[in-house]
Amino acid sequence: MNTAEAKKVLETALLCAHEALSIHDLKKLFAAHGEESEEVGADTIKDMLEELRNDWADKGIEMVSLSTGWRFQSRPEMKVYLDRLNPEKPPKYSRATLETLAIIAYKQPVTRGDIEEIRGVTVNSQTIKMLEDRGWIESVGHRDVPGRPSLFATTRQFLDDLGLTALDQLPPLQQVGTTDLPEGNLLELQAMESNLQATLDQALETPTDAALEESALAIEHAAATDDAVAEQPATTPTEQNKDEANNVHPQ
Repeated sequence: MNTAEAKKVLETALLCAHEALSIHDLKKLFAAHGEESEEVGADTIKDMLEELRNDWADKGIEMVSLSTGWRFQSRPEMKVYLDRLNPEKPPKYSRATLETLAIIAYKQPVTRGDIEEIRGVTVNSQTIKMLEDRGWIESVGHRDVPGRPSLFATTRQFLDDLGLTALDQLPPLQQVGTTDLPEGNLLELQAMESNLQATLDQALETPTDAALEESALAIEHAAATDDAVAEQPATTPTEQNKDEANNVHPQ
């Protein structure tokens, strides 16, 4: 198979894929009945991907590299036109959902107790479950304290859906002073929430399809329970919660 044909195969696979494809996935396209001698190597595939990216440089669709692989997506400037096909505004996440996700994204790994200490209210279990079901957060271990609370972190799916390749691409937090006091926690929480909302808004401007907007609808539908239940002020942190920060026990 020559380079032109191989590029056409890559282009077709990426255009038809419903999710980002890794180099490992793309290598499978060129396996000829298990004969390794006819496979296209990873370096060659990377070179062809860069060529394809350049080929689409002046199109309304661009090819991007994400944390889990490569995909095609519409350019931000196309949003004003695509919205004419679906004029409904994408839903906003509830404050409880956004704050919880922001704390996990910026402070990970964190326990439910960590989240409650920063927010000052109890965390509804439904909020955690919604984010887990969406594939945006997962339990990555337990803290080595009585009760062994789960430690939560964001996933690669979270990065992909927000159009990021790494967590350090999230907007940096401005210095808000000490967070040892409730006022400091509040300022930091507001900064995290604002940054995450801006990143979500930007991601919704360049969807590959309706998947991200559908996920927002699904989470907001379930969040009705979260909003309907009055959140209670978090109890004063116990000595156990205070000890959690320095005792991590991975799974």
